[in-house]
Amino acid sequence: MPRSLRPSATFVHLHLFSFVTLPTLSADTAQDRFQQKVQPLIDNIYKPLGIDVDALGDRLYALLEPYLDDTVSDLSPLERWSQEDILLITYGDSIQSNSADQAPLQTLHSFLSEYLEDVLSGVHILPFFPYSSDDGFSIIDYLQINPELGTWDDIALIAQKFDLMTDVVLNHVSSQSDWFQQFKRGEKPGCDYFLVVDPEKDVSGVVRPRNSSLLCPVETTEGTKHVWATFSHDQIDLNFANPDVLVEFLKIILSYLEAGAKILRLDAVGYLWKTLGTPCIHLRQTHLLIRLIREAIALARPDAIIISETNVPNVENLSYFGQHNEAHLIYNFSLPPLLVNAMLQERSDHLKTWMMSMPPAPKGCAYFNFTASHDGIGMRPTEGLLGEGEYDTFLSCMRQFGGEISMRAKSDGTSSPYEVNISWFDAMKGTANGEDEWQIPRFICSQTVMMSLEGIPAFYIHSLLATPNDREGMERSGRNRSINRYQWGLEALTDALNDPGSNQSAVLKELSRLIKLRRQQPAFHPNATQYTLRLKPALFGFWRQSIDREQSIFSIHNLTPREQTLKLQDINLIETESWFDLIGNRSLVERKGKITLSPYQSVWITNWSAPTSEAVSDAA
Repeated sequence: MPRSLRPSATFVHLHLFSFVTLPTLSADTAQDRFQQKVQPLIDNIYKPLGIDVDALGDRLYALLEPYLDDTVSDLSPLERWSQEDILLITYGDSIQSNSADQAPLQTLHSFLSEYLEDVLSGVHILPFFPYSSDDGFSIIDYLQINPELGTWDDIALIAQKFDLMTDVVLNHVSSQSDWFQQFKRGEKPGCDYFLVVDPEKDVSGVVRPRNSSLLCPVETTEGTKHVWATFSHDQIDLNFANPDVLVEFLKIILSYLEAGAKILRLDAVGYLWKTLGTPCIHLRQTHLLIRLIREAIALARPDAIIISETNVPNVENLSYFGQHNEAHLIYNFSLPPLLVNAMLQERSDHLKTWMMSMPPAPKGCAYFNFTASHDGIGMRPTEGLLGEGEYDTFLSCMRQFGGEISMRAKSDGTSSPYEVNISWFDAMKGTANGEDEWQIPRFICSQTVMMSLEGIPAFYIHSLLATPNDREGMERSGRNRSINRYQWGLEALTDALNDPGSNQSAVLKELSRLIKLRRQQPAFHPNATQYTLRLKPALFGFWRQSIDREQSIFSIHNLTPREQTLKLQDINLIETESWFDLIGNRSLVERKGKITLSPYQSVWITNWSAPTSEAVSDAA
């Protein structure tokens, strides 16, 4: 990374997440905190391995020391985010200009500035580094920008307007990386960065997200060696039992923070530590490493946020909050498949059961809500939640709507569905009864549910743009996930957005209106109170209350293609009080104790007076 992009005195300050300037800590105070918070974690992880933990602590502190002069004290738990926080998920080249003079990151910056600057607050740009496979998640060089995307200057421009989330792909590295080439030649440091396993060892109990063999044979100067490769034979797992690997990644993380990143996404972090004879997922050392990374970077950038990416059953996913001392945010992986199922079955049963079992996020933590992403709709989070018949219907409908099913290997030698690959827009084509005419209302309803829930919402760019399945792209690449990674031409996209009759124009306009409206409501603070409402199965509803208890919002959604009646007494509304539907921009006075919801209609019923923002000026 060019030194010119590295601020010498302070980190780049981004506007979105609350940042309060507080008295700075002295270096001595920071060193005390390092000894109290970081060193014990170093000891716990590495002392049993016979490593000189005092020397390792000195190395890590030396890395952090240049940044300690500007260290500020901790933010209070509610100062990290607010209802204003809504993110976009996108590849750097999801939109491409016809001009050879404009790099994709420059095109992205222009698109964000024109269409989304007053809509969204942050952007997750998926890996923008040189890579060899997996659309960026097999990184060759962590400190360079893929020249086909742009430069660090382009990243900095985006980070000036939006809070930037960047991926820290720390579980594995590309087989083409310098580190792995060093491994094959027997040269340091890379020769010590990977896990070599005797192919005769029993690894059948290792949890796998893919069908490829776990051990990859590699020709080296010392003969054939078998290295650990959780995801593919081009993505070679790193050995964090070697503390030099941890040091490397702390250097990388500090570089990302200096370049303007605010949110660090720990990719596939659940697989980080390996111990033969265990499932090699969610191990104690993995959780300790997350804590260590969090505590270390808090000394350099207290407002930085860590989000864990662990696409696993819900109870396992929740463990990454730790004792509110690991990830600040965790992905709400159960939401996408349960929401699709609710739309297919036209019933809220499983959504309600799941929500009632979900604890409020711990102090200083929040859920990260999404529906679509660059990956598919994960099926592991449905384990124990969907009945066999519903599960089969789910997969059948997704195939009917143009999707594909990706499989994973199980320890008994069989395979099971790992994820559904489909664009979210096309996943909303119909119900278990088949395709129908309600695709757009059903799609908007699903997005409104997502953005109403406790947590911080994120929209995949292809959801905002109502992008259908890209089966041609999937066939070209030979990878199922390409079905939801379409690359828009800027001219074609602009034409579509300027056409009032296009799906792209209709969806972006309505979602932008709803997002702006949502960002004004304190009851949608990520940590505001949430209670599930016991309504008839056709409706899904929950109550949100602002932290100061001044605002209540009843968020209620019709999950069917038929009109549904909601009795106000069912949600304990007192008719003598003034209630207002924010989405419909209408008073509920004189509704005679009930309201009728059109197919897939959502309402946000609040005790606040009518909003004054232009965000509702186009309400139906």
